[in-house]
Amino acid sequence: MDYDDSEREKIGRKASTLAITGNSFLTVFNLVVGLLSGSSALVAESAHTLSDVLTSLIAFVGFKIGMKPADDDHQYGHGRAEPLVGLIIVFILVVVAYEILAGAYIKLTSGNPLVAPEITAAYMAIVGIIINIILTKYLTSSGKKINSPALLADGQHQKVDIFSCLAIFIGVLGSQLGYPILDPLVAIVIAVIVIKTAFELGRDNVNILMGKLPSKDIILEIESMALLIPDVKGIHGVKINPMGPYSSAELHIELNGDLKLNEAHKIAHNVEKLILKNVSSIKMATIHVCPYDEECEP
Repeated sequence: MDYDDSEREKIGRKASTLAITGNSFLTVFNLVVGLLSGSSALVAESAHTLSDVLTSLIAFVGFKIGMKPADDDHQYGHGRAEPLVGLIIVFILVVVAYEILAGAYIKLTSGNPLVAPEITAAYMAIVGIIINIILTKYLTSSGKKINSPALLADGQHQKVDIFSCLAIFIGVLGSQLGYPILDPLVAIVIAVIVIKTAFELGRDNVNILMGKLPSKDIILEIESMALLIPDVKGIHGVKINPMGPYSSAELHIELNGDLKLNEAHKIAHNVEKLILKNVSSIKMATIHVCPYDEECEP
């Protein structure tokens, strides 16, 4: 479904507000319960959820900038702000992973006896799993609805917390059974998950900025739309330029070489309007006209 700018902004604002509120709650309670129960993994998770609050704020700022229309200096709009924000989120994830690893290393090498965290930490981990599942699903579905790299990046960041809370739950139970070393080891597992997510997010957002084709289906959609115009006898040279939440397209249409210039111009405009109306991710299209019976460079 295609959304206009006001509806798109409404969906993005609602998703970001929910993420910020939910993560603020988790940050406070993870820290309090982690300190009271003696769980270093839960304290580490509170640092991670605090970063979630920050990344949700950053994601929303990037989303708002990406919504700005084209101007004289940014003739294709500001959509690339969203993948750029995705890369900022990657940097934050790397910093969080480093802090978690540093804390676990100190605990394992300090020489102090390891103490099993209280069972309360396991209950908090269950609460965290439930809340993070809700936030992840909402952010991801909202990001897909409005094709927002910023919200999708935030959703992937949020997804990390599901696994980290599950790891904390396992670590606390293991510590209660007589293996307190599991608590700092679980913190290391959380850091590894964070690093993996950072790598995947970085790869995806760099691909957007480098202009990687989102899907070959979009080319088929454009070709099928253009061929709905009876005068169009062929299409070639379709190129897509991704710009975050939307893309621009360039293509050559093949027409009868005997057509007058104004007729060919009108057909090109009809093709453009049809593509913009029916291919939701395309917001700009440049149509080149070629004579059907002559070889034309793409």
